[in-house]
Amino acid sequence: MPRVTNGYGPLEVIVTPRATHIMVEHINDSRRIYTDGRDWPTDLHPTYLGYSIGRWIDTDGDGRYDVLEVETRGFDGPRTYDDSGIPLHEDNLTIVRERIFLDKSDPNILHDEVAVIDHALTRPWVVTKSYRREPDRRPNWREVICAETNNHVEIGKQDYMVGPDGQLMPTRKDQPPPDLRYFNRSR
Repeated sequence: MPRVTNGYGPLEVIVTPRATHIMVEHINDSRRIYTDGRDWPTDLHPTYLGYSIGRWIDTDGDGRYDVLEVETRGFDGPRTYDDSGIPLHEDNLTIVRERIFLDKSDPNILHDEVAVIDHALTRPWVVTKSYRREPDRRPNWREVICAETNNHVEIGKQDYMVGPDGQLMPTRKDQPPPDLRYFNRSR
């Protein structure tokens, strides 16, 4: 999170009376957004997807809920914004706010307005992502395991990446190299 909002593959939105689930093919997991009016838990256990609380609202007064407002907190790290590898702040106090809704002129388009509040930023990072509905009522769901091609490496409290050449590379300017005291260095 917030990378999971990229929609790398098919998404499936399942609305139940107490929660909305967003099944994301590329992570083989479900985002669970609690919509039952609960407060934030006092003993929040950090996870990579965080803990999401949402509420459905009727923005045009027609008696039909049309926007899901979501706030997600309680993250485990290290995490990145997207596949560029740019890291979020190591304190993991990120807050992600979303407004999820169908396009009024084309109900086959779902919009997700995402705002990321993070101590690594000088102001919130805001982006709107749009998804087109799959016309096939029985889409093909394939299995994808992110860890198989994950190029991030955590050493100590530092996040590095394995570059295209197979060498370890920094994820930010002036990042110190890892401590190599336990490795034999050839001369």
